[in-house]
Formats: sequence, C-alpha cells, structure tokens
Amino acid sequence: MGRLIVEQIVSVDGYAAEPDGGIDFMQAVDTGNPNDEDQLAFLQYVDAILLGATTYRMFAGYWPTADPDVEAVAEPINRLPKFVVSNTLETAAWGDGTIDILRGDGVDSAWELKRRFDAIVVWGSLTLADALLEAGLVDELRLRVVPVLIGAGRSFTPANLGQRRLELDHVVAHPSGHVGMTYRLS
Repeated sequence: MGRLIVEQIVSVDGYAAEPDGGIDFMQAVDTGNPNDEDQLAFLQYVDAILLGATTYRMFAGYWPTADPDVEAVAEPINRLPKFVVSNTLETAAWGDGTIDILRGDGVDSAWELKRRFDAIVVWGSLTLADALLEAGLVDELRLRVVPVLIGAGRSFTPANLGQRRLELDHVVAHPSGHVGMTYRLS
C-alpha cells in the first residue's frame, strides 16, 4: 500500500489560509524560493499528485507554463500523473493536456490511488486534506512554514480532528527563515 503525503504551506501560527481564504501570506517574505532543493529531493520519491478542485484551478493556472529555469519544481510537477477530486468539474485541463477527474468520495479515491502508487502528494486542498486526515489515510505530513504571523485564518487541520501522535522525520531550515518539517503519523 502506498504512502499518502499531505503538504501544507503555513504561517508560523499554523494557518494555511487567511480569514478571507487568501494565501497572500505565502509571499510575505521576499527571498526567492527557499524550498527548491528540499522540494526537488522530495519529488524524486513522489509518484502522483492528488488535488482538490480549488487547488487544481490555482495549479493549472500557473504550473503548466512555469519556466523550469525559474521554478525548478515545474518539471516534476508537470511530468507526474495528476488527479483532481471533483464532482463538479467537467474537464481538467493541464497545459495542452488533461488530468484525471476522480468522482465521488475523495477518501475512496485516495484509497484507490494508494493501491496504485507508492507515494502520492496532496498539496493544499484543505477540504480534501481534512477528509483524509479524519479518515486516518495520511501517512506523512510536510509543513513548509513561512516566517510570518497572520493572527487568524483557516487551520491546516479540521477543528474536530482530535489528538494525533506525530513522529518527527526531519527538519530543514532555510536562510530565509522558512522551515520545512516532515512528520510521520503514528
């Protein structure tokens, strides 16, 4: 059975979105991309990408045309098989092609992908990530912490999750103040 990895970009105070749903806090520290080496190393072991519809729309509007000389992770993001959980999208364009739309329950879809792939990453996709955490399907949690406080917003976990034990796998500190933390869920 494959591993399901949820990766979230969060503020130091643990928010993945601002109160209005925005993510401007991610650009609050202008230091270039401090995570490329860590992300590239991580992506070497990822076999597929799973997104919710909102994150898919954001990604599809940027990554298919991102310059790999500027965004080092563009090549693997564009190359890896991608899936979007949605009961409303009719098509899911990605550059000149399309990606697979998974209909029905996101938890069921994730189970099926875990049977097919060794490592699946879910980026953002807060509603989907909530359901996967609640169902106990998440094997690994990667937090990329932006050195900024926003005071309020949307947590990266569901409010009713309860206590879950985590095991720290590794930490990467970047000169910009960004920190990457990887946890395994017990």
